[in-house]
Amino acid sequence: NSAVVAKLMVLPLSSDITQKGYEKKRSKLIGAYLPQPPGVDQALPQERRTPVTPSSSSRYHRRRSSGSRDERYRSDVHTEAVQAALAKHKERKMAVPMPSKRRSLVVQTSMDAYTPPDTSSGSEDEGSVQGDSQGTPTSSQGSINMEHWISQAIHGSTTSTTSSSSTQSGGSGAAHRLADVMAQTHIENHSAPPDVTTYTSEHSIQVERPQGSTARVAPKYGNAELMETGDGVPVSSRVSAKIQQLVNTLKRPKRPPLREFFVDDFEELLEVQQPDPNQPKPEGAQMLAMRGEQLGVVTNWPPSLEAALQRWGTISPKAPCLTTMDTNGKPLYILTYGKLWTRSMKVAYNILHKLGTKQEPMVRPGDRVTLVFPNNDPAAFMVAFYGCLLAEVVPVPIEVPLTRKDAGSQQIGFLLGSCGVTVALTSDACHKGLPKSPTGEIPQFKGWPKLLWFVTESKHLSKPPRDWFPHIKDANNDTAYIEYKTCKDGSVLGVTVTRIALLTHCQALTQACGYTEAETIVNVLDFKKDVGLWHGILTSVMNMMHVISIPYSLMKVNPLSWIQKVCQYKAKVACVKSRDMHWALVAHRDQRDINLSSLRMLIVADGANPWSISSCDAFLNVFQSKGLRQEVICPCASSPEALTVAIRRGYCMAELCNQPPGRGVLSMHGLTYGVIRVDSEEKLSVLTVQDVGLVMPGAIMCSVKPDGIPQLCKTDEIGELCVCAIATGTSYYGLSGMTKNTFEVFPMTSSGGPITEYPFIRTGLLGFIGPGGLVFVIGKMDGLMVVSGRRHNADDIVATALAVEPMKFVYRGRIAVFSVSVLHDERIVIVAEQRPDSTEEDSFQWMSRVLQAIDSIHQVGVYCLALVPANTLPKTPLGGIHLSETKQLFLEGSLHPCNVLMCPHTCVTNLPKPRQKQPEIGPASVMVGNLVSGKRIAQASGRDLGQIEDNDQARKFLFLSEVLQWRAQTTPDHVLYTLLNCRGTIANSLTCVQLHKRAEKIAVMLMERGHLQDGDHVALVYPPGIDLIAAFYGCLYAGCVPITVRPPHPQNIATTLPTVKMIVEVSRSACLMTTQLICKLLRSREAAAAVDVRTWPPVLDTDDLPKKRPAQIYKPSNPETLAYLDFSVSTTGMLAGVKMSHAATSAFCRSIKLQCELYPSREVAICLDPYCGLGFVLWCLCSVYSGHQSILIPPSELETNPALWLLAVSQYKVRDTFCSYSVMELCTKGLGSQTESLKARGLDLSRVRTCVVVAEERPRIALTQSFSKLFKDLGLHPRAVSTSLGCRVNLAICLQGTSGPDPTTVYVDMRALRHDRVRLVERGSPHSLPLMESGKILPGVRIIIANPETKGPLGDSHLGEIWVHSTHNASGYFTIYGDESLQSDHFNSRLSFGDTQTIWARTGYLGFLRRTELTDANGERHDALYVVGALDEAMELRGMRYHPIDIETSVIRAHKSITECAVFTWTNLLVVVVELDGSEQEALDLVPLVTNVVLEEHYLIVGVVVVVDIGVIPINSRGEKQRMHLRDGFLADQLDPIYVAYNM
Repeated sequence: NSAVVAKLMVLPLSSDITQKGYEKKRSKLIGAYLPQPPGVDQALPQERRTPVTPSSSSRYHRRRSSGSRDERYRSDVHTEAVQAALAKHKERKMAVPMPSKRRSLVVQTSMDAYTPPDTSSGSEDEGSVQGDSQGTPTSSQGSINMEHWISQAIHGSTTSTTSSSSTQSGGSGAAHRLADVMAQTHIENHSAPPDVTTYTSEHSIQVERPQGSTARVAPKYGNAELMETGDGVPVSSRVSAKIQQLVNTLKRPKRPPLREFFVDDFEELLEVQQPDPNQPKPEGAQMLAMRGEQLGVVTNWPPSLEAALQRWGTISPKAPCLTTMDTNGKPLYILTYGKLWTRSMKVAYNILHKLGTKQEPMVRPGDRVTLVFPNNDPAAFMVAFYGCLLAEVVPVPIEVPLTRKDAGSQQIGFLLGSCGVTVALTSDACHKGLPKSPTGEIPQFKGWPKLLWFVTESKHLSKPPRDWFPHIKDANNDTAYIEYKTCKDGSVLGVTVTRIALLTHCQALTQACGYTEAETIVNVLDFKKDVGLWHGILTSVMNMMHVISIPYSLMKVNPLSWIQKVCQYKAKVACVKSRDMHWALVAHRDQRDINLSSLRMLIVADGANPWSISSCDAFLNVFQSKGLRQEVICPCASSPEALTVAIRRGYCMAELCNQPPGRGVLSMHGLTYGVIRVDSEEKLSVLTVQDVGLVMPGAIMCSVKPDGIPQLCKTDEIGELCVCAIATGTSYYGLSGMTKNTFEVFPMTSSGGPITEYPFIRTGLLGFIGPGGLVFVIGKMDGLMVVSGRRHNADDIVATALAVEPMKFVYRGRIAVFSVSVLHDERIVIVAEQRPDSTEEDSFQWMSRVLQAIDSIHQVGVYCLALVPANTLPKTPLGGIHLSETKQLFLEGSLHPCNVLMCPHTCVTNLPKPRQKQPEIGPASVMVGNLVSGKRIAQASGRDLGQIEDNDQARKFLFLSEVLQWRAQTTPDHVLYTLLNCRGTIANSLTCVQLHKRAEKIAVMLMERGHLQDGDHVALVYPPGIDLIAAFYGCLYAGCVPITVRPPHPQNIATTLPTVKMIVEVSRSACLMTTQLICKLLRSREAAAAVDVRTWPPVLDTDDLPKKRPAQIYKPSNPETLAYLDFSVSTTGMLAGVKMSHAATSAFCRSIKLQCELYPSREVAICLDPYCGLGFVLWCLCSVYSGHQSILIPPSELETNPALWLLAVSQYKVRDTFCSYSVMELCTKGLGSQTESLKARGLDLSRVRTCVVVAEERPRIALTQSFSKLFKDLGLHPRAVSTSLGCRVNLAICLQGTSGPDPTTVYVDMRALRHDRVRLVERGSPHSLPLMESGKILPGVRIIIANPETKGPLGDSHLGEIWVHSTHNASGYFTIYGDESLQSDHFNSRLSFGDTQTIWARTGYLGFLRRTELTDANGERHDALYVVGALDEAMELRGMRYHPIDIETSVIRAHKSITECAVFTWTNLLVVVVELDGSEQEALDLVPLVTNVVLEEHYLIVGVVVVVDIGVIPINSRGEKQRMHLRDGFLADQLDPIYVAYNM
């Protein structure tokens, strides 16, 4: 068997086979071991089969064989229900993509990730492989009618567990039918992939596919699907196959759509959960409050607890009070009543008289002191506690702080502070063990007040004088002690208990439990609080009982120790938790001589927990033969506020109340609506509960509605139990408001009156009072999670998760369930510690099973399931999980899980309805002059070129080559260009005549060596510098058409050279000019590996130029002929070349000259890449046209010296400078901490008038603002920084000039933008997005905003495509494909109505124009242009338009370790790629945070989260993200991600 499993486990890791293949292979291998369905002849021995009858002995036998299963958390019923539910899912299994994880991560999180799991337990695949073939146990009662819904358990072993297994298998509804149809279909056409997020009908799946494309089943290559990326290149990849799997899984029908909405202060509405009209409602009569029996005061009961201690200490000083055990189970110490009395007197005396001075004692009666004692020293605790009672000071027992930063220890500190504690009593050993500073001081723990540590051991105390006696009075209303309580949110409250309550509670317990003098009681519980304190420290002393205290440390070593002590001491009573019973079961095999017949009460402290019933049943089952009687088991319910709420009366009381124990099998579905329904239908989802006995003597109990006014519940309704009695807490110390809500509740009848004049106390327990006054608890208020209006209990969900096979997967008790609020609803999160030896495959299998089980049984989706390595969750002092701390870690992203599975697609059902687009209004009704439906048409223009009077000498010349010749003649020695090196010194400079002469030589070279004709294309492959400029003008002089190309990166030839080759080929370059160095690089071995070097055109090396001049300089015949080609890779990864004519080039230079007021005496600093767009024009052309000096700073030099650009600007006293976002980012990040030293070096930016970021995107306002703020101290004017806007059809549309108003910023509603609407809002309002104006419109440019679909003009402040008309528009695309339709659409578009004559170019950017109150240079009102984003980049999701940058901004804010983010869609799934700056262990923390933030802020469900290393997201030279390259890399499996999570 184990060999088979081993074989199976090795499989999926070596070859990532699909889930289906895995299932097939698995069934083949395990087939021989599977139980055959009835009627099939089987060769297997009988034992392997699950017995059909649930007869307890055989079932127990099967369960015992597994040894490591966890009974505490599951009644058998539950496990069977879970298995049946999972078997159902198995019949229609669907491939769920497994997350992929980098190897290093896998290895670090598991000890040996690739070993098959241990198969010795024999319970491997029970339930998970066996399917439903055996049938599940049916209810022993058949159908039960309403009155007798609590099955009476009959004495005798055979049926004691059958009653707990009233479960039947049945359909869990069509909602979970998995649509398997889609697993095979694969959509070929990626232009309009099917929308996987819509609701689909039950069986058939409609796929919306574009007209004309056919869906066909793609052939499989190995194990992956054949896919095509966006550009039609087939890739065979695991990622794409997984995404397809995910898409198919998401096609499962979701729960039915909801109808109603609630308004989220805008038209985009979130759905509100409508109550289900068929939901169960309570139908019973109003309940009656239940009275406990009279508290019969026995004559010899002492008047106070101190009086009892005095009595026993003096009349029977030798009687044993407490026996403590060492870790070997040997009695360590016996505290007698005499010793307890004298020692506690000594403590009392010392507290009152030996702390502080005689005049100023530190502690006075009524003051609070804290008790800090370890769990293995009950004797010292008991002495200190009674010492406090005798001194009339108030003890506040707490846990021992282990480190300075214990989980929750800070909150304990707040409690101590608010109680005004200044003294801590502790034992010697504990004091020695506390953390110490080097000087031996005990440090102040985080959040704690300053404490004096006082050791209570007798030898350290002085003897009280003979005449000193404590003042013993009758119990009164003074506070006796304060018990701490941790709330759901982690805060700690102190519950005060008065002396009279303390005494009355002891009396009530004595009566309920029938305690008599000198009985022996075994206590396994924590003696500092709760049941352990009440029985083992307080009530025991009232009755002079003997307590045998078993420390937790002994239980760890020997789980049977408590049973052995019961036998050894013939104890009458034992106080345990269900875990202690469970441990005893696991360990009891070695024991022969156990006899439990002495026990008359086994008090189960957590008997109210849903899972305690299975421990009780199983324990009885095994130990009945060892003398344990059924009626001995006494579950009780308690809470810090109400003390003991109810307890089942023991053996002696069974005749008295004549009420056998009860149990109910309740419908889980009913419970979520707060209604009690007996589950007689065939359902898997039931909760079996046991009663916790009767109301306490002297108390009244009722149940009230959990929220709102405390209205009495109906008889069949779940409510919060409330108690009215003397024996309860009285307040939360120091918190009067909370006290009122909890301790002073007046339950109301339906007519509106209170039921008594006495206040009740909320117990924090949910439940009801059943027939015969039996109390049933079904959960705690603290564990309540309200999801879509239904209440779920965290404990029930824990029980279900732990019943999932393999049981040994999650450590016992190491699982936390809580809810987080995301998008206006609670979402369930499960965090568990996994065993160190489990493989990835195990984890994932287990997680998907847990999801299915919870879905079937509780009908609720789990939002996130996270597995963390063993022992990493924060612990409470007693070893449980610290829930609120865990939740905190989860929310702040520091939980460091090793596996995460998110299911937002199933859980989040309140998203807004997908948007339906409205048909546009026809032209006739719209146009009235320049108004569009009542608004001004959105159009604007820069200054008119024709009317500007200027002394522009260069206007005489049509061509740039002529301007250069004219400048070389008139101002030969005027410096046009200065190139700086990385040290900031001049590397090279060019005067007008030098440039002219150099260009002439290059022209000769082209004609003679290159044999080129005029009109031939020449690729210029140069680093940024002077050579590039000379080569450009050389081409113009020879009549050739230059194309500037970025040279390949010497360190990265493999990826950069193919782009060079592509541009050279696409531009049809006849020759390639470059430097000697790059020449060698192009012919190197590395180059040959990357491209085919034989197909390069002739390469000319311009380092060796001819010495002669050309015969004549070429003059073009027509200004409309081609001047140069501008090639650039767009953000969508498309390589596009545009044609620039001579006329457009000159017009462009003139426009910039006028806007920036450039003339020869000016100096301009340029830190840009000179290969395309405005960067190239500023670097190579403008100086020649306008005559100003350009200081050239290659951006690559900033990598070695980030301050280079700013120092140059300062040194040359430059007024205008241009840079890119990458440069600005480098300065912001690299110089952030150096502003002081730069100031000292004399850096001064006060002369800068304009600092323009050259960009083709929405202005990055966060970056420009942080840059401005950072360098404000160095004199940079805050309004100097602005941006420009360029695109392929027009390389510069806007550019902030010298005159004109400063750039403005507006705030728009991000949700309106998604609907293509602009809604201006105030700064700081929710969902607001700041947009900065993209510079001023250049002279000679006209802009209009048009609807991209209908091509109609739009009104002011409407979002549409920016169209541009200008003399410097490019004249068209240069491509080999000759795609005419695209060409005419982008460059020659006309409006569909209005001004239909003008020819516009479409920029491909969405934006809007807004008329401002400011005045332009020409006196007109200023129109501001705001860019929102590129149409190509925008994502259509749920019928709305999203811009990647908005989602990315939200994601980057989600966690400090996310440095960069890029999003794209794939088959309508949103894929989020984040770069992680931190350890790989943090990678999985990001998955829930990313999912949450995108849901909250954008109402989108993330489909895939990819965590990668820094620098994986590709960016182009302008610093823009190349999202499509990233997408192709992701689909082709080239990113080497740290982790990929597929959200379900």
